[in-house]
Formats: sequence, structure tokens, C-alpha cells
Amino acid sequence: MLITLNLKIKNFAFALLLCAALSFASCNPTVKPDKQPFKVEHVDWIYNATIYEVNIRQYTPEGTFAAFEEHLPRLNDLGIKILWLMPIYPIGELERKGTLGSYYSIKDYKGINPEFGTMDDFKRLVRKAHELGMKVIIDWVANHTSHDNQLVYDHPEWFAKDSVGNILSPFDWTDVAQLNYDNQELREYMVDALKFWVEETNIDGYRCDVAAMVPTDFWNRARAELDAIKPVFMLAEADAIELQEYAFDTDYGWEFHHIMNKIAQGKKTVLDIEEYFQREIAEYPKNTIRMHFTSNHDENSWAGTEFERMGPKAAKSFAALSFTIPGVPLIYNGQEVGFNRMLKFFEKDLIDWTSSDEYTNLYKKLINLKIENTALFAADKGADMFRVKTSNDVNIFAFTRENETDKIFAVFNLSNLRQSIELKGDVFAGTYTELFSDEAVELEIGEIMDIEPWQFFIFVK
Repeated sequence: MLITLNLKIKNFAFALLLCAALSFASCNPTVKPDKQPFKVEHVDWIYNATIYEVNIRQYTPEGTFAAFEEHLPRLNDLGIKILWLMPIYPIGELERKGTLGSYYSIKDYKGINPEFGTMDDFKRLVRKAHELGMKVIIDWVANHTSHDNQLVYDHPEWFAKDSVGNILSPFDWTDVAQLNYDNQELREYMVDALKFWVEETNIDGYRCDVAAMVPTDFWNRARAELDAIKPVFMLAEADAIELQEYAFDTDYGWEFHHIMNKIAQGKKTVLDIEEYFQREIAEYPKNTIRMHFTSNHDENSWAGTEFERMGPKAAKSFAALSFTIPGVPLIYNGQEVGFNRMLKFFEKDLIDWTSSDEYTNLYKKLINLKIENTALFAADKGADMFRVKTSNDVNIFAFTRENETDKIFAVFNLSNLRQSIELKGDVFAGTYTELFSDEAVELEIGEIMDIEPWQFFIFVK
């Protein structure tokens, strides 16, 4: 077992704290129960899927589509359903950063980075993934191009410029040139380029870089035209509710990610999680989807690995949390083997695939729980999250998710101290199988639990 349980029933009465065992929604008076759902129609394969981010350059010594293809059976066995490939296009050379440059400095929106292989190699990769039942989305960089993209020379009017006519670069991204979506011809070109990859290679959608920096009405139109070809999945790198109304299935849970980091560092507590979810429920309709993660390419290369930001024990706990709260989870390549190093962004820098059964087993259990337990499905296909109050709600995050057929009860000690707690209420009571030990456990009203620092458990029935 992951924890020590005292299975004796308390014989004395206790007071139920405010909102005990009630959903976050019912604890928040600002929620509008008649809130209208957004218009996006999700593809049916997103609800129980895990997204897996692929850095082709660093994945294998060869750094090619063909070499990555050899990993498809392993990822399929792990339970991965959606492969997100970081940008696969030729990288600009003018103002390039580092030796190999940034994947996000796009020289040709309809081309393939020759380091990765050919267009036929990419089509084969997509086909092989589809044969295994996996979907493929690719990174799209609509906000900026490289400085030597042919568009700079053919259509300089498509770019944002300063008062003296110099093309602008966003932030300190000096290797890229900012596009100007006030130009309608640019919009036509970009929609055509998005459609090209769906029509020519049969990909299943896009992860869209800095999506909030591109006008929402552009994305709304692009999604409609893509769906006319085939139903697609769209992931916005943004924390912006308006993008999900018509264009995107999913956006980033950036704020929640930073809350997890700060809890691990002792700067926030479980109370910040509760406040976050109350706001999310008040703002987002039930058919929206947030993506949760402990790492991705930006975090790994610039902010540190999850082990550096959180510590090894907390990193495991927050990984499990990201799979059990409402939304869809993300794994960045290498996390499934406990890879613990920041990858260089502009150079060749290999992932060490030395096997770590500890992390592989952790993620395989979580991925398959997400696949099989309908209470954990995303959006309105899954069950609401009900907070279970405890005698220490500053450090313990406990909740149930339950529908007509499935239920989980999860308890997380999100602190670096051993906790002895009492569970309040009765919604958690019952017989379960603990996910990781596979042991049957009876939880009773008044349950006392002793939980080690950063320890967690997930009871399933």
C-alpha cells in the first residue's frame, strides 16, 4: 500500500465543514447552472486520451521520422493516443539561434525539415501511427516566420513593422519575424497552409503556438475550414477561454501548472488549488477541456525538469494529479522513463532512454486508468470533481469523481510533512481497489489515514 490506513470507525460525531464532499461548482455561488456550452464539437477520441509531445531532433541519435517510428509500438503499449510533434518544417538560417536553430523559426510552412527526413517519411509515420490506433497532431506557428522565409521577400506587407518600416520580432525572439493579421491575404495563405497538411498527409489536427497572439476570428475560420475536410483536434498554447468557443478543443492549464510548482516549493498550498478550480468552473462551460502537465518542451529547456522544479516525490504526486483532475494530461518525451535533464533547445542533445520501470509503470497505470474509467473522461463526458473535506485541507487534496458506472477516490498529501488526517463526510466510503498496489480496501466513515510526505493514492471502483 502507498499509505497506512486505520480502518476503525470513529464512534464520536463530527461537524461537516462548509462544502464538505460537495462539488467545487456547488461551493461557488458565482456559477451559472444554465451556462451555455461552447460551439466546438470535440472528436470522440479526445475524451480519454493522453497527449504525448515528441521532440524529433532529440528523440533518437538519428533525429529522424524513420528512427522515431521504431518507438511507436512502445508508445502504443504505454497507452498513448495522441502524438504531438514539435515543428517539422525547415528552420530559418538568417538570425538563427545556436547551431541548429529553433523549431519555431519557420522557413517554409509546406516543407519538411531535411534533418528529419522527407515528406514521404512523414506520411509513412502518420500512416503507421494510424495503423496502431494513434492520432497525430503537428505544431503550427501562425504568429511568426523566420527572417528568411520567402514570404518576407514576396509579401513584406504581411509583416508587422515599426515606425520606420523595420519588421518586428516579438519579445526577445530575434530569430523570427512577426506577422500582421490585419492583412486578409495573409489569412488566406495561412488557412490554405493549414489545410495542406490535413489534405496531403492526413494528420489529425494541430497544437498552435502562442495561439492568443493571433486573432481569435482567424482561428474560428480556420477550424471551420479544417473540419470541412475531416474532424480535427485543436490544442491552443494559451490560457484564454475565448479561444475554445469556436476554434480550439483544449487550452493550456498554465496557471494550474505554476500552482503545482509553487506548492512543491512551499510557496502555495492546497487552498490555492481549491480557489483555482472554483474560478475555472465559474468561467469555463462544462464542455471545455484544459490540458495539464508537469513538463513540456518550454518548461524542460528553460525552467528546469519537473524534478528540479518540484522534487522527485512531488513530481510523481503532481503527475498523478494531472491525470485525475478534469481535463487531458500531457507527457513530454522522456518523462515516462524519468529522464532528468534539461534538453538544449538549439543544439542536438539526446534523451537518455535508459529504462526506468518505476516511471514507466507509474505512467502506464495512469494512462490506462484514464482510458478505462469513464468518470475521468474529459469535458462533459466525465464526472464532476467533488472535494472531500479532511481535518487538514491546507495540505491534503482529496476528491471523488463518480458517474453511473465508475468512481475514483483520490487523496494527495501535497506537503513535505507526514500527515495524520480524518476524512469528513461519507461520499468516499466504500470498497475500492487501490490503483498501484492492486489491493482491495474498505474505507469507512470517520476514516483516519497516515500519509507520508507527497504520498498519494487513487482508489478505483
